[in-house]
Amino acid sequence: MSRINYDLHDLQAFVAVAERNSFRQAAADLFLSQPALSRRIDKLEDALGVKLFARTTRRVQLTNVGQAFLVNVRDALNGLEDAVLGVADLAAHRTGTVTFACVPSAVWHFLPDVLKRFSAQFPKIRVRVHDESAQDVLNLVLAGEADFGISFTGAENPEIHFQPIYVESYVLAMRHDHPLARRKKLSWKETVDERYISVAKSSGNRSVLDAALSGVEKHPWISCEINHVSGILALVASGLGVAAVPGLSILPEQQNTVVGVPLVNPAVKRTLGLISKHRHAMPPASRTLFDMLIANMEKQRRPGVRG
Repeated sequence: MSRINYDLHDLQAFVAVAERNSFRQAAADLFLSQPALSRRIDKLEDALGVKLFARTTRRVQLTNVGQAFLVNVRDALNGLEDAVLGVADLAAHRTGTVTFACVPSAVWHFLPDVLKRFSAQFPKIRVRVHDESAQDVLNLVLAGEADFGISFTGAENPEIHFQPIYVESYVLAMRHDHPLARRKKLSWKETVDERYISVAKSSGNRSVLDAALSGVEKHPWISCEINHVSGILALVASGLGVAAVPGLSILPEQQNTVVGVPLVNPAVKRTLGLISKHRHAMPPASRTLFDMLIANMEKQRRPGVRG
């Protein structure tokens, strides 16, 4: 597609004539001569290949195409003005709030360094983080209550832009002194007789596991269900059983008590991504933090589990 040759002044001239229905009055508003204004409109019409105005000796009137174009140009100019003012606000370190949502396992691994740098750069901007389940993260973004989210759901939603940033493997979490704890990997078949602890069926993690194991002949028996992975790991640490969990959910301070061994046949993975609404312009401060997170996550891509 060839580039249309126009500039911001041409669009401003078009809006002025459309609002005044007069080249003379629009030229006065813009401090231009009428011939100079006419040249701008002619240039824009030539670039677009359409007539935007129907002109007679007595009146100037928008064509049907011109009326539709006016709506889009006004939106574009207003958006540009908002963006410029927003960047000025950001540069001036004015107070404000950035709100985003995040699944809990991503908080420890991806946020601390970025938030420390963001706060140092913009000390007057407050950051509010909703650490919620994957579905709640998606709902907050869809409702506009969070400017963006970090989650593993949303890729199939037509209203969501999903930017993959990390592929995470599921592991079998167990106490460090469990007989299987020194294995490099484990098949599901080898673990089928273990006492499994699991999240409830309504959980996004459970959906990922159930889908991956749909073709497995014999499923593990679940002896206990609990709502959150953090609760599961507490029970695993107590020796109550084992659990299939995302690798990132086992935090470094837990690794003296709980270890994660990669599960295979089938290997189960989930893709973590940054989610945002299509056609939703983030406030400049939120966009800055969003871009910082992308850069940081790309830099620190690493295996989510050992093995």
